[in-house]
Amino acid sequence: MNRLLSVRALALLCVALVSCATPSSSRPSAEAAPASGWQLEWARGAVFYEVFVRSFADSNGDGVGDFNGLTSKLDYLKGLGVEALWLMPMFESPSYHGYDVVDYEKVDSEYGTQEDFDRLVREAHQRGIRIVIDFVLNHTSAQHPWFVESASSPQSPKRDWYVWRQDNPGWKQPWGDGPVWHEKNGAYYYGIFWSGMPDLNYRNPEVRAEVKRLASLWLARGVDGFRLDAARHMVERGPGEEQNDTPETHDFWKEFSAHVRSVRPDALLVGEVWSDSKDILPYYGSTEKVRGGDELPMLFYFPVAEAILDSLQYGDAARLHARIEEFSTAFPSGALTAPFLANHDQVRVATRLEGQEGRIRVAPAVLLTLPGTPFLYYGEELGMPNGPVEGRDRDPAKRLPLPWDGTEKAGFTTGKPWAPFVAGWQQRNVAAQLADPGSLLQRYRKLIQLRHDSPALRVGTLKPLPRSDAAPAVVAYLREAPGERVLVVHNLGASPATVSQVLPGAPLDPLFVDPQVQAGAEASTSNSWQFVVPAYSSGVWRLR
Repeated sequence: MNRLLSVRALALLCVALVSCATPSSSRPSAEAAPASGWQLEWARGAVFYEVFVRSFADSNGDGVGDFNGLTSKLDYLKGLGVEALWLMPMFESPSYHGYDVVDYEKVDSEYGTQEDFDRLVREAHQRGIRIVIDFVLNHTSAQHPWFVESASSPQSPKRDWYVWRQDNPGWKQPWGDGPVWHEKNGAYYYGIFWSGMPDLNYRNPEVRAEVKRLASLWLARGVDGFRLDAARHMVERGPGEEQNDTPETHDFWKEFSAHVRSVRPDALLVGEVWSDSKDILPYYGSTEKVRGGDELPMLFYFPVAEAILDSLQYGDAARLHARIEEFSTAFPSGALTAPFLANHDQVRVATRLEGQEGRIRVAPAVLLTLPGTPFLYYGEELGMPNGPVEGRDRDPAKRLPLPWDGTEKAGFTTGKPWAPFVAGWQQRNVAAQLADPGSLLQRYRKLIQLRHDSPALRVGTLKPLPRSDAAPAVVAYLREAPGERVLVVHNLGASPATVSQVLPGAPLDPLFVDPQVQAGAEASTSNSWQFVVPAYSSGVWRLR
């Protein structure tokens, strides 16, 4: 590490240790933010890749993926075109998934040591790849020492670090019928997900100060930001919807964000608000007070993921067209948006699209030509389906080991893998697809390279073009940046389609055109072009 980086790390560590004075109010209050706001242009339009470390690559033969295994595959990710990684939880935890943390300061020993993690960060940065880690702040494990102490006595100094009451009011989860109040030692504690994950009490200023200290600590250790799990559930007010999106939750995120900006204005916060746009958009906060938003500067765009896959399933682009119109008008100026196809909580794309190769191939063409910062889930570039474990739609089936080659243990491990590989891995693996110019992996590589090379696709504006009643499966839009205007056309249906569009420029220079996609000027109308688009095909052209 050079001297400049050493001084920077030391300064950040000092902030981590001494900057988190306890606020006097019991309600979160936003700190004063730097007038310059966020410094996150590095993230605008970048391609992120979500990694489940346990399932990515094993370096020591114990069957569990680890930091050194991931480090050994950074050149693969660089070749894919990835610019940042989101690591699923990597703190000490009793579970395979890690979303129930027992120590926020220690990495999971199954993944390696702190030195192994530091090397991963250093090697990633040398390749121009940033590291964002999953920061699960809504709740801890019931085995966390904080909760053990809190549950030990009503007089415990950490009693108020969690939410307790003497009776059970009978609230249910806002998305179902599961209980949220759980009995222990004659009292009830609140845990919105289940009894093994008690919610922290963010009305307590000590809790808020502690999580800010932890954020500073990990920023000092070199991470480039945090993915924020369950961001809409931080502070509850009552039953039902009063467990979602409360004013106190928004207040907490403003306070937390102000702290992160004060430490590292180039550190990314990306929030999980699993809902519709009306609930997602308020989490940006005010873009007038702070450039990029005084709350969370990036949010996952769940509705567009559903729209892409629904449109492909039904062969009708109406849902996607509606979201593209929303994309082009609803988001606040300067805000960062994170579209995606699937993540670790959702059925994998290949399974959702019923294994139909045409659908699976057009999905990334849509994602990677839309605005925002696209997130890829590991294995989607291979077309990995859900796996052969009990309950196809259960979470472990979505998080199985990545097959690197067709050998006995798939190049993932030299030992017994912690979980089985997906069906067909002997043919559908990294090595096989790298060797096949027409593979899905090579398609991802070409589309990501196109995005890197085109300012319009990377950071340009979005303008949806009119739909045709005669071709309901076709969606078309323009992307524009200074000096470049790009036309994108996708056919999401199983039949070929012909559509016409009046365009602001011509002729067309092909940038990415699937076989047999044709474009030609129509003599009858000025600036009108006709497009013949086979089933499940895409075309991208630059307008002159």
